[in-house]
Amino acid sequence: MIKYFDSFYDWWKNIDKFLLFLVLSLFLLGLFFSLVSTSLIASDKLDTKSYYFFFRHSIYVIVAFIILIIFSFFDHKILIKYSFFLFLIAFASLMLVPFLGVEVKGSKRWLDLFFLPRFQPIEIVKPFFIVSLSFLLTIQNKRLYFKYFLTTLFLLPILILLVSQPDIGQTLLIAMVWLALIFVSGINIFIFFIFFLLVGSVVSYLVIFIPKFEYIKIRLLAFLDSSSGDNYQAEKATDAIINGGFFGKGIGEGTLNSRVPEAHTDYIVSVISEEFGAIIVIGILFLYLIFSYKVIKKINLLDEDLSKLILIGCISLILLQTFIHIGVNIRILPTTGMTLPFLSYGGSSIVSTAIVSGIILNLTKRRID
Repeated sequence: MIKYFDSFYDWWKNIDKFLLFLVLSLFLLGLFFSLVSTSLIASDKLDTKSYYFFFRHSIYVIVAFIILIIFSFFDHKILIKYSFFLFLIAFASLMLVPFLGVEVKGSKRWLDLFFLPRFQPIEIVKPFFIVSLSFLLTIQNKRLYFKYFLTTLFLLPILILLVSQPDIGQTLLIAMVWLALIFVSGINIFIFFIFFLLVGSVVSYLVIFIPKFEYIKIRLLAFLDSSSGDNYQAEKATDAIINGGFFGKGIGEGTLNSRVPEAHTDYIVSVISEEFGAIIVIGILFLYLIFSYKVIKKINLLDEDLSKLILIGCISLILLQTFIHIGVNIRILPTTGMTLPFLSYGGSSIVSTAIVSGIILNLTKRRID
């Protein structure tokens, strides 16, 4: 018992408490908005006593706290070692999606196994993909660019599985994180732009010529031409932000929840802006920026290249996903169905964010060698 207490004391003594406070604050903010902007309005307007979304979100957040502590607790070398094994398990679950996946609105992205409720495997793949990719990029080999070729082979099966679902949003997110890590690993800028153009060309070909991705072309055309009539969700989200103004309409006064089915996941920023105002959204964005800034400052203090790359990958994932989510909500990007880290409702997204945060907290701990 004393041993476990000492271990916990060492964890608490060495953890970056400011980063831990920011992470917990963001998770609790998501829980708060789930209560006041989703569950309360559903309960009052439908005349029920059900707080379904809030209770489920509470369970997800509790699980997230436990996962966060576990991943931040172990020695960083042990964490990296087990991340490879966890990646294989997560990737195996992603491979099961085409065969056992649950189809929703034409996309097969979720597994619903009898021992595990519905979850999206790619969300669990992402954190361990970053660790594994960072490891490959630190391999020392006499052959120039061999490691980049290796990472390309590592990336392709994931992209193929995502494309087959189809999930173009996660495909682009994974590809952008890969490009970010390739860029900071020291690659020649000319070779990097070749990689960038190659990825862009492949995505463009899929969207334009493959019938399965017709829905993406429709979304792009709808984004470019607002009069095309296929902009219902995006228009309602934009209207919600405009109607909310700077200080919001008040708790429970928003209408986006009742108009857009995915409001509590894909359009949570619009929901918050409508009821609490743009000033609260700006405050939340500052929390993300402060979190990113603190992690980047920690990166500069590290000597180990692997830890640096993992942290860059993790913070790139959070920032890119946040940018895509907000970009969709304010209509500077086409609809992608991307959740907002920490705040959006959804078990897979919350667990994924908790793993990423746990890895960040682990690698930013004060190390005693």
